[in-house]
Amino acid sequence: MLWLILILVIGTLVFGPTLWVRSVMKRHSGNRPDFPGTGGELARHLLDSADLTDVTVEQVPAGDHYDPAKKSVRLTKSNYTGRSLTAVAVAAHEVGHAIQDRDGYKPLHVRQRIIKIAALTDTIGSVVLFGLSFAGSAAAGPRVLLLGAIAVVLMGMVRVFANLITLPVELDASFNRALPILEHGRYIKREDLPAAKGILKAAAYTYIASSALQLLNFFRLLRGMR
Repeated sequence: MLWLILILVIGTLVFGPTLWVRSVMKRHSGNRPDFPGTGGELARHLLDSADLTDVTVEQVPAGDHYDPAKKSVRLTKSNYTGRSLTAVAVAAHEVGHAIQDRDGYKPLHVRQRIIKIAALTDTIGSVVLFGLSFAGSAAAGPRVLLLGAIAVVLMGMVRVFANLITLPVELDASFNRALPILEHGRYIKREDLPAAKGILKAAAYTYIASSALQLLNFFRLLRGMR
């Protein structure tokens, strides 16, 4: 019974946010003929208005995001070509990240550095764990096992820190950048603002699901080391 409860709790923490985000996005993904342009067109307009003509807008197969290294706002097909409230809100959210980058928003730049460090620690940790699994724990001495444990803990700590700093970055992009732009620029009707706020909240909290998955993987690695 205890294991069943634990599985249900973990499942809710991991998959609950993802299901909620998908539900919110889908609810407002219907075509809006009253919108003058698509999400991609709005993103281009907002970038030009913010003097970010060097930032490109691209369509990608999956994963709406802003790439600070390539200076590119990337939208999925439904949001790039769609005329929906979801497309408009998500486009404004990603432009919000581009504005953060322009303004030198420190948490965004710190997150990028942490992500690079996380990629390095993941590589090192994976190599160490592969070596231990290949050689077998019996063949490895205490020092080697300690090194493996340190590698796993380091991977987990870096990932946890990256996720902790990601949420405020996303909330800032949604509510301090995108929402004022949509509201004061009158890009959407006043009656659409509550729904837009819900979409922007969902866009920010998308990363909670990925954070939960990464934490779950971290605990799996710790169990493997045990």
